[in-house]
Amino acid sequence: MSVARILNAKGRAVITISEDDTLRVATRLLAQHRIGAVVIVEADGSVRGILSERDIVRALAEGGGGALDAAVSAHMTRRVVTCTADASLNQVMEIMTAGKFRHVPVTVDGRLDGMISIGDVVKYRLAQLEHESASLRQYIAS
Repeated sequence: MSVARILNAKGRAVITISEDDTLRVATRLLAQHRIGAVVIVEADGSVRGILSERDIVRALAEGGGGALDAAVSAHMTRRVVTCTADASLNQVMEIMTAGKFRHVPVTVDGRLDGMISIGDVVKYRLAQLEHESASLRQYIAS
């Protein structure tokens, strides 16, 4: 199973933000859209960084409430690990586990094309296991 299949089912829309926006703006976006990370992109769609809930918590721990007025660029993760739509779910799970993160931007030719989260992977994997289980029960009953 590839990332493309999940993206085709859930869509490729990604909430993005400018690196000049504040953490306050970012937290509102996260809350409004009920998501755990936003991607920072250049005008051409290339990925510049990612800002997750963990990044915001670290900023608040270090700077208190005043950190919310800081620019996203001061706290975003700049070395973003991405994947392509043809990556397998096993590859993405390995990436997430090794990096200890829950969101992986999907790129095509270096430009943002979607986002896959651990929730997406788990949801698909559970559906896959349920289908396999039903197939085995049907086979045994035949």
